[in-house]
Amino acid sequence: MDQIKLVIKAFRAVDNLDSCHKYVEGHSKVLKIFGIAMITSAKLMWMQDPDTYIILVESENGEKIYGGARVQVAKSNLALPIEDALTKFDHNIHQYVTDMIPQGTGELCGLWNSREVAGLGVGSIYLGRVGVALAMQLKLSTLYALCAPATVNNCMRVGFLVDERLGNEGTFYYPKEGLIATAVILNDVQYLSTAEPTEREKIFELSRSPIQQKFEISPRQQEIEIDYNLSLQNI
Repeated sequence: MDQIKLVIKAFRAVDNLDSCHKYVEGHSKVLKIFGIAMITSAKLMWMQDPDTYIILVESENGEKIYGGARVQVAKSNLALPIEDALTKFDHNIHQYVTDMIPQGTGELCGLWNSREVAGLGVGSIYLGRVGVALAMQLKLSTLYALCAPATVNNCMRVGFLVDERLGNEGTFYYPKEGLIATAVILNDVQYLSTAEPTEREKIFELSRSPIQQKFEISPRQQEIEIDYNLSLQNI
């Protein structure tokens, strides 16, 4: 990438199925690199779910997709991916989610980034911030996520904590034997009391001003121009 300029946008899945399919295609390619054919968050029922929202990281002209994630709001008719992933290890996950539906809960899931933007922080921190900011707009009180070992620390930066009620003090083998996943939960989406102060302020800023342009510094100390369009006002 000669010039680092990205667009990060959010929309309801049912409103843009073409972009949903592009998101799935990109996610599938990344999973195949790691020898993973299918994971629970890759199941496609969410495309027909009016309570699932997509985050896409695109090139400036929209021709390339560099990454993405989903925020799936929990409802009684569609299980969260973390429920499907954990059910054979810890059936309690279903009751935990059900108990929190009245207050508003969901999951940040299906997060990926392409090799083209590896090292820029797209998957490691920017999508995490945006996912939490989106959950704030959706008035959720709690938010789940499943983390690979390399992403646990970044999840904790934006306020997630290991959910030690689940599995082996929060960990279990997923999506296949030998790969460890960690279940994390953000207990106060609207306040972010457990987030790092700098991350907390950035997330609140994205929630307050979902349409904005910012210059960020990547982990590689490269300047990235990002156009954010996270507005859900028409939903």
